[in-house]
Amino acid sequence: MDIYYIDRKTGQRMKEIVAGDKFLKWIYDTKPGNTLLEIFVKRKIFSFLYGKLQDTSFSRKKIKGFVQKLSIDMSEAERECIEDYKTFNDFFARNLKKEARPIDLEKKHLISPADGRVLAYENIHKDKVIQVKGSLYTLEEFFCDRNLAKEYDQGACIVIRLCPADYHRFHFPDSGIPYASKNIKGQYYSVNPIALKKIMGLYCQNKREITVFYSDNFGKMILAEVGATCVGSIIQTYKEKKQVYKGEEKGYFKFGGSTVIMFLKKGEINIDKDLLYNTQKGIETKVNMGECLGKKL
Repeated sequence: MDIYYIDRKTGQRMKEIVAGDKFLKWIYDTKPGNTLLEIFVKRKIFSFLYGKLQDTSFSRKKIKGFVQKLSIDMSEAERECIEDYKTFNDFFARNLKKEARPIDLEKKHLISPADGRVLAYENIHKDKVIQVKGSLYTLEEFFCDRNLAKEYDQGACIVIRLCPADYHRFHFPDSGIPYASKNIKGQYYSVNPIALKKIMGLYCQNKREITVFYSDNFGKMILAEVGATCVGSIIQTYKEKKQVYKGEEKGYFKFGGSTVIMFLKKGEINIDKDLLYNTQKGIETKVNMGECLGKKL
């Protein structure tokens, strides 16, 4: 199954280059692959060991091929030369130059917290949140909190899927006060669309971290990071209960495709029409961290 997305800058329909696509298809589309997935690949030990491997000096040897295959623009990175990275995870969690990701500072604009491919929904039902077309989950399952689920009924949900080629640090979408992140243990399924169509309630099964964020302009929000196969760790770098500013770093993922999900309450945001339109057509929109995703209602 080929994966396509809309490049927001050009409006063009683009084919995604998938790292490890043959392995993904075998794991999720064949009986032997499914068996291995359930016995080993979805479990923490597999991603933990793989993540540790990416912290070794030996892992740096694959950086060059990874950059070439996925057409990563190293001119955006603070350290442009791949020889300057000590390990693959050092490269994977690379910082970008500030000018590479300009921040939309208009107070009434909510920005994307990460680079990735967006699906966006308004007026969500707490018991029927869309994972992908034909696959649903509930907010109570996702948050592991019935009262929190009720708060976001009929609100908005914005999903940003990061693939391995993307910049893997995530940021705050507005200024405000973040509270401590809640760590929910789980599995490590891939968050690639191949897996999302196969595994019901995948977001509710995977490891994730939930942060309550009191945004200055968009009210009480939920910022969630979802782990995936080979994600060594979700690292939070912010300080809880301290003022943060729009675009300030919240944390980063170690190796692997990952997902950031934002939930906003009813009446807080008008999501940009192009994102809603593409989502209704079943196709993701590629955005960069710092871009406007919607405006204060």
